[in-house]
Amino acid sequence: MTSEAESLCFHEEDPVSNRSSEPAFVEILDRVMTRRRSIQHLAGWAGLTTLSLNSNVTTAASFGQTGLTFQELARGFDESARVANGYEWQVIAAWGDPIFPDAVPLDVHNQNGESQSKQFGYNCDYIAFIALPSSDPNVERGLLCVNHEYTDTNLMFPGLKTREDLVALPKEIVEAEMAAMGHSVVEVVRHPNGDWKLDQHGKLNRRLTALQTPIRISGPAAGHSRLRTSADPTGRNVVGTLNNCGGGVTPWGTMLICEENFNATFSGSADGSSESQNHKRYGIDGPSRFSPAWAKHFPRFDIEQEPNEPNRFGWVVEFDPMNPKSQPVKRTALGRCKHEGAGIVTNHDGRVVIYCGDDERFEYVYRFVTRRGFDPDNPKSNRNLLDDGTLSVAKFDAEGTVNWLPLVFGTGPLTPENGFASQADVLIETRRAADLLGATPMDRPEDVEPSAVNGCVYVILSNNSKRTSDHTDAANPRPYNVHGHVLELIPPQTNSGFDHAADTFQWNVFLRGGDPTSQTDDATCHADVSNDGWVSCPDNAAFDSRGRLWMTTDGASETASTAEGIYVCETDGQNRARTRLFFQGPRGCELSGVCLTPDDRTLFVSVQHPGEEDGSDFANPSTRWPDFDPSLPPRPAVVAIRHKNQEGDQNQEKDQNQEEDQNQEGDQIQE
Repeated sequence: MTSEAESLCFHEEDPVSNRSSEPAFVEILDRVMTRRRSIQHLAGWAGLTTLSLNSNVTTAASFGQTGLTFQELARGFDESARVANGYEWQVIAAWGDPIFPDAVPLDVHNQNGESQSKQFGYNCDYIAFIALPSSDPNVERGLLCVNHEYTDTNLMFPGLKTREDLVALPKEIVEAEMAAMGHSVVEVVRHPNGDWKLDQHGKLNRRLTALQTPIRISGPAAGHSRLRTSADPTGRNVVGTLNNCGGGVTPWGTMLICEENFNATFSGSADGSSESQNHKRYGIDGPSRFSPAWAKHFPRFDIEQEPNEPNRFGWVVEFDPMNPKSQPVKRTALGRCKHEGAGIVTNHDGRVVIYCGDDERFEYVYRFVTRRGFDPDNPKSNRNLLDDGTLSVAKFDAEGTVNWLPLVFGTGPLTPENGFASQADVLIETRRAADLLGATPMDRPEDVEPSAVNGCVYVILSNNSKRTSDHTDAANPRPYNVHGHVLELIPPQTNSGFDHAADTFQWNVFLRGGDPTSQTDDATCHADVSNDGWVSCPDNAAFDSRGRLWMTTDGASETASTAEGIYVCETDGQNRARTRLFFQGPRGCELSGVCLTPDDRTLFVSVQHPGEEDGSDFANPSTRWPDFDPSLPPRPAVVAIRHKNQEGDQNQEKDQNQEEDQNQEGDQIQE
């Protein structure tokens, strides 16, 4: 039974809007598993552990020392965060922290859009770290670029108990919510033997918000009649970016930030509108799920008054973090969906490839390939590189092949007979176009990240509790994929390297989440994974310089009775897919936006919506992390994790570096 307080919290689980008749990925996965396919693409690699795909056993006779030597954290629940022994965490920036010299401190009883626009935003998500030059060799400087996905209104503001309270929110509170979304760029500094600190005087500090940031629209859909509104009759300019979740950094140094659950911002009935079919396919129909007062104070969020406004969201936004005055751009060539991530790789021929997932149950995995190659010697030539290229959607088959199906107007079913008059229409209705092409419905695609070390692409599928036994056959051991899984896509190799632009890849199951001792879970992981180390509901991911995979979780508190964590594993060798628990967040949170510095010595992670549990509100949250001040609610924050013994660990690293050529051992994120 849902409590009143819970109903005021935003949850990612939308009603399913995909009615595709294509086989769900689980059906294909089960066909593959019944054939007991092994991981063939690495069969000739030295030290490979081959996993049986329908059990948690491995064919390797013995296991060597793992390259991850930290003492694994014991899983559990706590009101605070916990990290493996020998490491320590600190908060760098939390919601409401001033990021400019003239910004006022957070006053939870006097919030408005003006003050929030100069403060660190709410519900931090994707993080990018960009190293900056330092005049002092002993001082480390960098930029933290952080997304802010959504707002937990009842945790942010006092006195909200019912849905009616949300509808009655005054305009200044709605403006504070809108300013809390978007993105923060902050300079951070680390002195010798000291913590990371936010520099309020950083010249590159910046806020992008849903309230007031002007953004240009570019690419094939720019200027289209379906993007024109009463406020913008050109269809080329929009105010704000919202629900920013995943992201990426381009080879030319710009940020890509992804608009995800934009549908939850809009109110109004879709019936009777020329955009009715389009809106319903994106889950836009009826009152807003979490901010019903937005449409009251800002009519552009009422689809009955502005039916085209939703078409201006759900895109990938590009901006230059090194130029605070540069205008962000929505790149429509990358398609419109609930973008989760922008995994970027430069192909062997110089073209740039971007992978992403559409984060909803039964939605798809996409890939964008630029038409031209990246030119590192001519930065200006890369300025509009993302306006011209091919967007494709993935179709998986039972033989272990994934085909990339181009979403190109005039090809196959993407024609006027099916309601597409141009490439702009295809991109505005990316989901429907993918439906018609027969893409494979997936189990909530989250992050999609390419590895720079082994060339493979890892697809994080968080879970799909809405998949019933009707989607499976007798060979399917778990009709409800509550624990999620991770796929490994293998592009073909050429003499010049992996071809990420190829039409066809191979794929394997890297791991299936869940308790490996449970027959019901039917997990697939390394045989030596511990009771603390198995993963449930993987969410975001990043690679360190050695190609090890760091994953955060979102949902493990419900499916595995443990706090959300950071897990790490090797992707190749004898300890492939042996996940180990490194960090756990405070209760009620999810962890996202994991990121490492280039030297692997600091790991950053976003702690999103701490205290968001049944019955929690401003007055009675389940935790008051990170301040534990009775006058403050919980505050989402970015955390930095480092090894405690800096000087001693530097000596340890020198010793280990001498051994690595022989045994590849050594701690991660260590000094």
